[in-house]
Amino acid sequence: MEPMGGAKLDPGHAPSVEPLPSSSGSNCSDLTLKLEFSTKVVEHEYIIGFTGYFSAKARSLYISSALRNAADADALEWRIVPRQNPASDFPSDFELVHIRQASPGSLLTLEDHPYIKRVTPQRKVFRTLKYTPCSGVKVAVFDTGLSEKHPHFKNVKERTNWTNEKTLDDGLGHGTFVAGVIASMRECQGFAPDSELHIFRVFTNNQVSYTSWFLDAFNYAILKKIDVLNLSIGGPDFMDHPFVDKVWELTANKVIMVSAIGNDGPLYGTLNNPADQMDVIGVGGIDFEDNIARFSSRGMTTWELPGGYGRVKPDIVTYGSGVRGSGMKEGCRSLSGTSVASPVVAGAVTLLASTVLNRELVNPASMKQALIASARRLPGVNMFEQGHGKLDLIRAYQILNSYKPQASLSPSYIDLTESPYMWPYCSQPIYYGGMPTIVNVTILNGMGVTGRIVDKPVWQPYLPQNGDHVDVAVSYAPVLWPWAGYLAVSISVAKKAASWEGVAQGHVMVTVASPAENDSEAGGELTSTVKLPIKVKIVPTPPRSKRVLWDQYHNLRYPPGYFPRDNLRMKNDPLDWNGDHIHTNFKDMYQHLRSMGYFVEVLGAPITCFDASQYGTLLMVDSEEEYFPEEITKLRRDIDNGLSLIVFSDWYNTSVMRKVKFYDENTRQWWMPDTGGANVPALNDLISVWGMAFSDGLYEGDFTLADHDMYYASGCSIARFPEDGIVIAKNLKDQGLEVLKQETAVVEGVPILGLYQTPSDGGGRIALYGDSNCIDDSHRQKDCFWLLDALLQYTSYSMTPPSLSHSHSRVAPPTGAERPLPQRLEGNHLYRYSKVLEAHLGDPKPRPLPACPHLSWAKPQPLNETAPSNLWKHQKLLSVDLDKVALPNMRAYRPQVRPLSPGESGAWDIPGGIMPGRYNQEVGQTIPVFAFLGAMVVLSFFVVQLTKAKSKPKRRKPRIKRPAYLQPQAATATGKSPTV
Repeated sequence: MEPMGGAKLDPGHAPSVEPLPSSSGSNCSDLTLKLEFSTKVVEHEYIIGFTGYFSAKARSLYISSALRNAADADALEWRIVPRQNPASDFPSDFELVHIRQASPGSLLTLEDHPYIKRVTPQRKVFRTLKYTPCSGVKVAVFDTGLSEKHPHFKNVKERTNWTNEKTLDDGLGHGTFVAGVIASMRECQGFAPDSELHIFRVFTNNQVSYTSWFLDAFNYAILKKIDVLNLSIGGPDFMDHPFVDKVWELTANKVIMVSAIGNDGPLYGTLNNPADQMDVIGVGGIDFEDNIARFSSRGMTTWELPGGYGRVKPDIVTYGSGVRGSGMKEGCRSLSGTSVASPVVAGAVTLLASTVLNRELVNPASMKQALIASARRLPGVNMFEQGHGKLDLIRAYQILNSYKPQASLSPSYIDLTESPYMWPYCSQPIYYGGMPTIVNVTILNGMGVTGRIVDKPVWQPYLPQNGDHVDVAVSYAPVLWPWAGYLAVSISVAKKAASWEGVAQGHVMVTVASPAENDSEAGGELTSTVKLPIKVKIVPTPPRSKRVLWDQYHNLRYPPGYFPRDNLRMKNDPLDWNGDHIHTNFKDMYQHLRSMGYFVEVLGAPITCFDASQYGTLLMVDSEEEYFPEEITKLRRDIDNGLSLIVFSDWYNTSVMRKVKFYDENTRQWWMPDTGGANVPALNDLISVWGMAFSDGLYEGDFTLADHDMYYASGCSIARFPEDGIVIAKNLKDQGLEVLKQETAVVEGVPILGLYQTPSDGGGRIALYGDSNCIDDSHRQKDCFWLLDALLQYTSYSMTPPSLSHSHSRVAPPTGAERPLPQRLEGNHLYRYSKVLEAHLGDPKPRPLPACPHLSWAKPQPLNETAPSNLWKHQKLLSVDLDKVALPNMRAYRPQVRPLSPGESGAWDIPGGIMPGRYNQEVGQTIPVFAFLGAMVVLSFFVVQLTKAKSKPKRRKPRIKRPAYLQPQAATATGKSPTV
């Protein structure tokens, strides 16, 4: 991309002088100076331009000679207008002439002279100096309210209450703190004290809110033309359609929404809505040592599962631990959480918006582009933890004030060799025959709220870098709205590279078009072409025994239905909402399998859609979905032909399911689980042909197996198993009895593990285990990765672990005669959320089997040139020389570290709203001249001190104590709730 030059004066618009910051460190002064220009033609006066510089005498002769040849020469009255100024004694390239009754012919005659270049009318220019009030940025805080007479705020434009409580005040302090980080003017100063603050009280003092309250408040924010909106709230329900649709409408109206990503870390797949939306700036938290805060939620997004792959979130991270803000009535306090990090970014966005000369360029996409392009990447942290990196306010200012409307990509490149930032892509090479690697790229469109992709994206492999060994398929959003869309890139290995090992590179070219605001420009459309570099590591196809296929298709989660937690002890976290993916709540298990040399792929389609001869083991964990009859038939055939199966089940008991129903305050109705921890009746249909089944028993307890400490968390038992199989049993508590009757009982010899070799010649093996919590990161207490290793040794290599086959806990396989097998809950609504079932009179019936996904591979357009070596350094939003972009006029002092007074919290008092930590140390790196001058000042200081020391007696200086940081205050969010 071309470097952006300095601003040019458009003669059709009046230029304005950027206001200087006021002495309070605000984002704009009370008055803005504007210079307005207007012109009019001076009658009978013309400027005659010459081809060179001539003396006054020569200029007069040339004009006289030209007019002498005019047709109306006798009627012309003309004279040279004297110009009394210092330049009149020197040669000039123009002359000012007064011509009465000049005809067009006489003017053309003048231009016919060989030394006269042009003739133009003289214009009179008027300049008007106007002082107008500064148009402050309108910031909305959707939270718990704000007291009317709080001493920290000087520009609260409006306070509104949207709850059923008759108050505008903050009874919790959460909303006050958030507003203070953005706009406090004293003590713990915010980023933009002069911003126009709009307080929306959308939570009661009991932290209760309703979707309808938000919808009304959002509509009002649109009517008030809010510029920036902070939401330090969140919840897992990205399918609350009225809420999500209204957020889209807000951003479509140029409201820049900043939202906390959630406090459900360090677990992956815990992003909160609306921060997980493409058009919203999702903010994660770090501490003052630039470590990702433990509480900060991690990506990926789970909207796209099971068929696709999640997007990169958070977008950006900033300080969220021990940050100082306004107290509920007065004073300051410290808080931790992404609720704190979100207003830090919202305040920065407000400050940035106030500094842009052309405010029309500021929109949700351009602001996000500036933030992520300027962010400083944290070392050793992957993209699902830090997004694009740490907020850098100075660099963001420089980029935004040199911004040209354009499209950009997030992430801006795909490098499967870059570790650890590109985790999980960098954790496993690709190979021929494997499931395509899917990268979900977000398109940000700074040119307009709506846009489209022109033609089709183009795949251009670099031939010198073996790009022809890669096949690429691209699907994309037909319409980019609001401000964003998706680009799903599927990457696979060409057949000719089945035995090849090496690195391959290429790039995808995408052109985005948006309607121009001024239809006369560019034919009514603006276009922007972006490049997505791709770099992959290719290895020869691994042997079948090393390949494990994870069944994602049959995992369901909240939203939209009530799918309960697998561990019933976790009463404060009742929903199974983390996606059940190998890169979310099964991340540790995935990493373990990779460390053991296994290659793990994801099946996002029905069982009928994969070639079982390529895989050693199919891994089914915590499956809630039903199965198509065709899937059941194919799996039986695949196992007869050598595929092996491992199933980790969970509890299923209809009485317990009725017991754990709850009343939802938002929808005002009872929620009944649509299945248990797993869909045991469906699993039993799948494995019944081998004489296997799980029970509806519900058990928990500690035990030892093969010298490993184990914990069984709300698992089921094996009800039926082939008589020639291996079954392990343990003594466990009857948790179902405890849930239903609050009674405690221990059941002896509960079958929990079974191993079976199918009888067909060359047939596969099956392993069943009744609990998945020991490999699930969500609430795992003791991992059982060793057991998964032992089961894979058995299924992939037919090696029966002696510690299991000769275990003293081995029992005779159960026949299933003791109790009936579990039945599906009568009247359940699983068909509403199932990909398999559809509503039917009476019982739901299977839908027709869907067609398997078919990728349309892009026709390559090879490039015989060398690919860039460093994709990250190569990719930038704008090619801007940051050192040449002028900085705003800032206050002369920097934050001071001082001893704490009695009663103060352990945090710094930061003047000017500038955050402490390494952030301030990096400001000087942006401007080498400042760094050099600073070094010279320090050097001069030490020289002076050394001179004084030689002439004064030495004395010991007292030590100053460093302030201590507060420990992070972790918290969780259920539903739409404040995230501190």
